[in-house]
Amino acid sequence: MRSSCLLAALAFVVAAPMSAQVTTRDSAVADSTPKPFVPRPPVVRGLYVNRWAAIGQRIWDLIGVAKRTEVNALVIDVKDDRGYVLYRSSVPLAHAIGADTVNPMPLSRLRAVLDTMRAYGILPIARIVVAKDPLLANAKREWAVKRRSDGKPWLDAGGNPWLDPHQRAVWQYAADLAAEAVEYGFSEVQFDYVRFPDDPRLIRQASFALANGRARDQVIREQLGYLRSRVKPLGVPMAIDVFGLTTTDTTDMGIGQRWEQFADQADFVLPMTYPSHYSRGTYGIAHPNANPYDVLDHALTDGIARNDNVPDAGEIVPWYQDFTLGAPRYGARQVRAQMQAGYDHGIRSWMLWNASSRYTLSALKPAILDEADEAPNRRLRADSARASRDSVVSRDSAGKRDSILTRDSVAKPVSAPARP
Repeated sequence: MRSSCLLAALAFVVAAPMSAQVTTRDSAVADSTPKPFVPRPPVVRGLYVNRWAAIGQRIWDLIGVAKRTEVNALVIDVKDDRGYVLYRSSVPLAHAIGADTVNPMPLSRLRAVLDTMRAYGILPIARIVVAKDPLLANAKREWAVKRRSDGKPWLDAGGNPWLDPHQRAVWQYAADLAAEAVEYGFSEVQFDYVRFPDDPRLIRQASFALANGRARDQVIREQLGYLRSRVKPLGVPMAIDVFGLTTTDTTDMGIGQRWEQFADQADFVLPMTYPSHYSRGTYGIAHPNANPYDVLDHALTDGIARNDNVPDAGEIVPWYQDFTLGAPRYGARQVRAQMQAGYDHGIRSWMLWNASSRYTLSALKPAILDEADEAPNRRLRADSARASRDSVVSRDSAGKRDSILTRDSVAKPVSAPARP
């Protein structure tokens, strides 16, 4: 438990967890008066909380995990990839399409959750999915990706339409939801699915009337710039989730995400570097999922190098895998291996992803250690990395580059049910 926050708990907690189950009308107990933000710690370590966990008992369990471990942030679904909003929303579009009508969290409970997190210094981060929103795409078909053949909505492999990233109204909706979340007390906004669909059929089947000659990565850059212009006045940081392979792949991978185009459009860039999502042979690793440290070592090396060449680039905060997708079964050893790769690169912040919000608690330490204790071999490793880069430069000059830097030499990560 964070003993330094006990006095804050007495001052700020207006509703204990058990009192979140109230019968009083929300309008009588929950107000929209802006609440103090939770200051962002220098090192942030978070867990993803899906909407079902947020509206159930698990949110209190995860707050308990944060109180007794190194975790100090929770990334909570405010709008998920089905288009559902966590609570009754004052955003007109959300109300009009019924996005806030499926098991909405009572605002009194939201207040209790956020007040409790604030009291213990746990950073509440609002996750808002942007382009993957079948609810909105069905309600506003003019905003959906269109089929070239007949102008009807293009459907993904699951039979769902996607929103066209060219449509500014799609991003306005996300920004409006972000402003509302901040008003309630979320202290950071994280946008996910800031991209085109990752489906090779898209190029052949879809048409984009609003492209006006722009490349996909330019469209995403411009829309992220718009989001940032909307979030900055709110006084909270903005983060974006991107494909893990963006740290290495120099193309936009067909989804509009290219590092140099998005890295400076957010305060924090969160590559989803899940080892299970890298194809066999990537980085010369026969079985990436079985070698989490090596995958992260390569991915972060490339990401750091590219970030260094982008002025005002956002800080890299990787997502780590805490779920099993194929062999081996993931446990504390695999999760810690990813963390250690980050520490050895000087990247101390991280997020853990598990779609069910069930985490390997044995992988977590009671508190954040000093940097020297977390990465005692970092200096030695840095010297080795510099020598390796010098060697690569030497091989480049001889026309024998073997560094993986292009899509042709790096297989695209496989799609997975845990998180596309």
